[in-house]
Amino acid sequence: MPNIAHTYYPQSGFLVVLGAGESGVGAAILGKDKGFDVFVSDKGAIADSYKEVLVQEGIAFEELDHSVARIMEASLVVKSPGIPEHVPLIQELRKAGIPVISEIEFAAQYTDAKLFCITGSNGKSTTTMLTYEMFKHGGVNVGLAGNIGKSFALQVARASFDVYVLEISSFMLDDMYHFRADVAVLLNITPDHLDRYDYKLENYVASKFRIVQNQTAADYFIYCLDDEETMKGLPLHPTKAIHLPFTQEQVVASGAFLDEQNNIVINVPNHKESFTMNIEELSLQGKHNVFNNMASGLMAKAQELRNQTMKESMESYVNISHRLEHVALIGGVNYINDSKATNVNSVWYALESFSPDIVLIMGGVDKGNDYEMLRDLVKSKVKAIVCIGKDNVRIHESFEDDTDVIVNSSSMQDAVEIASHLATKGDTVLLSPACASFDWFKNYEERGDKFKEAVMAL
Repeated sequence: MPNIAHTYYPQSGFLVVLGAGESGVGAAILGKDKGFDVFVSDKGAIADSYKEVLVQEGIAFEELDHSVARIMEASLVVKSPGIPEHVPLIQELRKAGIPVISEIEFAAQYTDAKLFCITGSNGKSTTTMLTYEMFKHGGVNVGLAGNIGKSFALQVARASFDVYVLEISSFMLDDMYHFRADVAVLLNITPDHLDRYDYKLENYVASKFRIVQNQTAADYFIYCLDDEETMKGLPLHPTKAIHLPFTQEQVVASGAFLDEQNNIVINVPNHKESFTMNIEELSLQGKHNVFNNMASGLMAKAQELRNQTMKESMESYVNISHRLEHVALIGGVNYINDSKATNVNSVWYALESFSPDIVLIMGGVDKGNDYEMLRDLVKSKVKAIVCIGKDNVRIHESFEDDTDVIVNSSSMQDAVEIASHLATKGDTVLLSPACASFDWFKNYEERGDKFKEAVMAL
C-alpha cells in the first residue's frame, strides 16, 4: 500500500513546481515521469547545475520572476519549503482552490517504501545520517532524503529503495496533509524560525507535531520524554501509533533510557532482545548525542536490525560536516566548525560539549532569538565572543554582563584572526552562530567552508 491515497491530488494535468533547488528539480522529474505537463518557476536565479538537468529532461522553466497567469492554470503546485505561506502568489493559489503541497507529499504517492521520518529543532541531521549508516550497515536497501542528500522525489522517480530515512523540517511539514510516516521521530522542540510562525511558539509546536498525522496503530512514534515542549504538546496532538519515548532521567519499560551504569537500554514491544551499550563507547559524545543515539537505536530496533549491527554503527559513526566538526589544532587551540547551529538551542548543545575556555564566533540573521538560555553557559565557559554578520546589537545586549570581550568583525577571515589572538593554548575557538547565514553567505555550508579556509590560512 502506498503511504498516501492516490486520489487526494490530480494524477495528470499541469504541474507547476515553485523553486528550482534540489527538491523542486526532483519533483519536476518525477512529475514528468508520471505524465504531467511540468513547468518550473523560480523567482531567483536557478543554479547552472539544475538548469542543465531541466534542459536535459526537456522540462520548461523560468527564472528571476513568476508568470502568475500561467501558474494559476495549474492542476497541482509543488512548492519549495523556503517559500513562506504569506507570499501573495501562494495566497492566490489557495484562494483559487489549487492544491499546494511539498515535494515529500507529492513523492510519497508513488512509493510503497517504509518511511522513517525525523524532525526536531536540533539533532535532525546527525540522527538521520546515523540511522541511514546503521541501516546500510545492516544490509537494508535504504535511501536518504528530505532536508539532506538527494531529493526524495528524484529517488522515487529514478531509484528503487525498500526504506527511506527522511530528515523533515517544519517548513516541509507545513505542506504535508495526507502523508503518513511508518516511523515518526520528534527529537525536541525549541524556539526556531518563529518569524515563519507569527512569533508564536504554539504554531511552531503544532507544525512539528504534523509528523504524526495519519499514523496508524501499526506505526511507531519516537519522542523525548525529557523535552518540555514535546511533553506539553503531546496531549494536544494525539496519535494511534505505538509510543517509544527516550529519556536520560527516567526508566521506561518500552523505549530507551539510561541505567545506573550509564548504559543506553532499548526495548521495543514484540522485539524480544534488549539492546544495551555504555555511553562511553559511543563515537558521538555529549548529552545531546546520547539522545540522538537513543532515537537512532529505537529506529534500528523498529527495523529489526541486529544488536551487533547497531553497536558497530554507534561505535564508528563520524559526524557530518558543519556540525561540531573538528577543523584543526593550531598552537594548542582547537578550531571547531558548528556552522549548522542556526538556532540558540544548537549553540547550547555545542557549548555543553566543550570545556572552558571557549572563544565563540556567532551572529548573522537573527530569527527572533531569545539568548537567555545561553547566559549561564556563556558565563561559565566563554572567555570572548567574536560577532559575524551585519547586525549584532542583540548579541551585545544579551551577553555584555556575561563575558569580558565582545567584538565585531568585518569578515569570516577577520573573525578567525581575532579569535586566534584571543585564544591561548588549551582553548577552543568555536563557530556556532545561532543565526541564519544569509546576510554574508549563501547558506550555512558556505559559512562553514569560509571558516575552515580562514583557519587553515592562520
